[in-house]
Amino acid sequence: MKISVVTLGCKVNKYESDALIENLVLKGYDAFDRLEPADVFVINTCAVTGEAEKKSRQMVARCRKLNEDAKIFVCGCASQNNTKQFLDKDVEYVSGVAAKIEIAEIIDFYAKKQGKLPKRVENLAKLPKIYEDDMLAKQSRIRAYIKIQDGCNNFCSYCIIPYLRGRSRSRGIFSVINEAAQLSEDIKEIVLTGINVTDYKVDGQPALLTLLQQLDGLGKRIRLGSVEDSLVSEEFVKGLAQLSNFCPHFHLSLQSGCDSVLKRMNRHYTTNQFAQSVAIIRKYFPLAGITTDVIVGFCEESEEEFMQTCKFVKDVKFSQLHIFPYSKREGTVAAKLYKDLSGEIKSQRVQALEKIGAKLKTNFIKKNKRASVLIEEKEGDYFVGYSENYIRCYLPAKDVKEDPTNRVLNVKIKKCFKDGAIVKIVKS
Repeated sequence: MKISVVTLGCKVNKYESDALIENLVLKGYDAFDRLEPADVFVINTCAVTGEAEKKSRQMVARCRKLNEDAKIFVCGCASQNNTKQFLDKDVEYVSGVAAKIEIAEIIDFYAKKQGKLPKRVENLAKLPKIYEDDMLAKQSRIRAYIKIQDGCNNFCSYCIIPYLRGRSRSRGIFSVINEAAQLSEDIKEIVLTGINVTDYKVDGQPALLTLLQQLDGLGKRIRLGSVEDSLVSEEFVKGLAQLSNFCPHFHLSLQSGCDSVLKRMNRHYTTNQFAQSVAIIRKYFPLAGITTDVIVGFCEESEEEFMQTCKFVKDVKFSQLHIFPYSKREGTVAAKLYKDLSGEIKSQRVQALEKIGAKLKTNFIKKNKRASVLIEEKEGDYFVGYSENYIRCYLPAKDVKEDPTNRVLNVKIKKCFKDGAIVKIVKS
């Protein structure tokens, strides 16, 4: 039996899908993460924006076109948020954010019985467990993602995820280390991921630096997923600088560069505090890649407030911006209290900020002279990978004698190219 597990949304979803695939493979099924004809499809959905939910619904139709007789299972945040939108699509089974691994048991049970799958809706009242050693995700890539945390306590006014995934819970430190230690030698880089990695704790106390120190001895590059401003302190960043294998890339979520908008968003910092955090990072990592998310067109955002955001991102000199138009999420505080802006205004502001982001990215790349690059794949005439500070690097294939894939290379950055830079191999 062929089983396609299709994932939408964040790296946490991807990790959970990989764990499901591993479970199915161990049961003897041909399970994979490619969207291609299969007997069974499992769609792991996303609800972070209205567009994400729309794509999740559309994925049902795409799977049905690949095999009109296929059994389709739906799970994840979008089905947790609104079950009916998938039941109307005539799928076999719907669950929410919890018990994704258990889908493997259900598929296996009915496959062996060769019985008809009943229409089922379950697990919507549960929250995802922080699985320990029974949830080791199948890692087929050069870079491995390890989930260390789930849920969020921040309750930003625009975000529905805490209502779907619940309060913050952390995975045991020894469980994380055990999974990392079992990774193959081919895996050269580990990315720690979660809904709010910043809130990783052991016995109620912050423990992310402790975890990173423990992982550092494995000899693999270590990278953090998205983090919050509250994580950054002199002690924490100084501790990172003492690690041998830490990649100085900080995806530090901003969302707005205007204090009045941040207040409406229920973000727990000011622009001044955020700028101080960036200064601490650059004190210890002068060429750190500092990327960020920005929501434009948030409820009642004035032109003046938007211009403050534009000025702030220029002043901070981010290495890259991830820009999103505000998406109204029913059930959130923002949807209840504030007036939404028109799609036209949002679109105009996205375009304006994209121009600023493109210039910031170019300026950052030009500041870099050397880099350490993990080559991940061949793309046309180039071998491609990311530097330690998250510059996408293109190494001309004609300049190498043998395939450098899955190797960490020291390179010289020559010039900007496509979404990154052309590089040349140099001696250490």
